[in-house]
Amino acid sequence: MRGTSLGGFVLRVVAWLPPAFAVWYLAGPLFAFPIGLLTNGVARLAFADIVQSVEQQGHLITIVSTLKATLATTENPTGGVVSVELNTLLYSFGFPMLVALILAARQPYVLRKVLLGYVVLAPFVTWGLVAEFLKRVTFDIAPSAAAQAGFGPLQREAIAFAYQFGALILPTVAPAVFWVLTHRRFLEDFAAGEAAAEKPSQ
Repeated sequence: MRGTSLGGFVLRVVAWLPPAFAVWYLAGPLFAFPIGLLTNGVARLAFADIVQSVEQQGHLITIVSTLKATLATTENPTGGVVSVELNTLLYSFGFPMLVALILAARQPYVLRKVLLGYVVLAPFVTWGLVAEFLKRVTFDIAPSAAAQAGFGPLQREAIAFAYQFGALILPTVAPAVFWVLTHRRFLEDFAAGEAAAEKPSQ
């Protein structure tokens, strides 16, 4: 921390952001694979009655539901089912931000912190994906199809809250909290250095 200023730290963060986001975007399918497995497990375990399968194509994850989108006819006796395509990038953009912060701090065990950060953030990305799926099959499809899910008023309110929390709060707050918790010594040394620099002027 010696010789490090707030301005220098901020400049390093800004410098690391473009390559971090570039790697995150280009390697999106790779980063999405474990998240797809986790989403598959959570969706089929917690919502087995409305989830038929979970598929991944690149950074996109499609949850195929058991909800009938159309009425059965003679030509199509089973009817169609509702499928929801989800973009993992919308919920994982906090990861490259976290990587930029970790690299800019210049602290030991960078790789370990990056890997641990991914492991910690993956469940929050899954939260966002599953919450969006539930929100879309509850509020964004035809009422006749949504009614098949059987969600009551309280459940619908919980789904709306979970979606907003997963889309607006978790993607940015979770990486920031993780970085602070894993860089407490960095922040303490930084604060001490700033206090020492200001002392002669008092």
